[in-house]
Amino acid sequence: MAAGRTLLTLASALVAGFAGAALFAWSGLGAGASGEGTREYLLANPEVLPEAMELLQQRETLARIAPLRSQLEAPFPGAVLGNPQGSVTLVEFSDYACGYCRSSLPDVQRLIAANPDLKVVVREYPILTPESADAARMALAAAQQGRYAAFHDAMFAAGQPTPETIEAAARQAGLDLEQARGAIASGVFDGQLQGNMALAQQLGVSGTPSWVVGEQALNGAVGFERMGQAIADARSS
Repeated sequence: MAAGRTLLTLASALVAGFAGAALFAWSGLGAGASGEGTREYLLANPEVLPEAMELLQQRETLARIAPLRSQLEAPFPGAVLGNPQGSVTLVEFSDYACGYCRSSLPDVQRLIAANPDLKVVVREYPILTPESADAARMALAAAQQGRYAAFHDAMFAAGQPTPETIEAAARQAGLDLEQARGAIASGVFDGQLQGNMALAQQLGVSGTPSWVVGEQALNGAVGFERMGQAIADARSS
């Protein structure tokens, strides 16, 4: 059933004219009420299927991103890497317990170095362990104290979040721990984490790391080159 629905969607997209009215007329997709012309065209030109699927995915992604963009790109105060005034924004949904997020950190650092106009908005998305949420709250406390980048890097370097590694990263980043613990205990950061969860749900984000830049959403540790191209695309759009 899923395959049938996908084929029907792709055929409908073709008929709707994503490749233009000229292609529709030339290919004979409208021949016959049974859709036999569409079937014959797809069988004779199977290469259009992945192209059509990619186009549909791009359209669906943009439809999800567009109404949320202003909210998505507005960081928690201080929770920014790179240039806070940058003209190109890369949004990262991240969890300190995520090995792929950790392995992506050098790529993000390279991207920042290569793109002086890049603002990286990190959305704490603690979904893997209870300690992920503890580390995320400490990260927001670090942002509140103007020490976000230092804690972010130290926490990933410390390994999996535990009470011990979180405190060690906070000390390494130079946080006032008494102030940070007081802020965390007050619940002041809980609304931000809940908001990040809601944004992720609306965007269809289910794992970490996940990225949004320009009109593109990327999932996983996609690497420096792929993210660099997406940043270039966003800059030129």
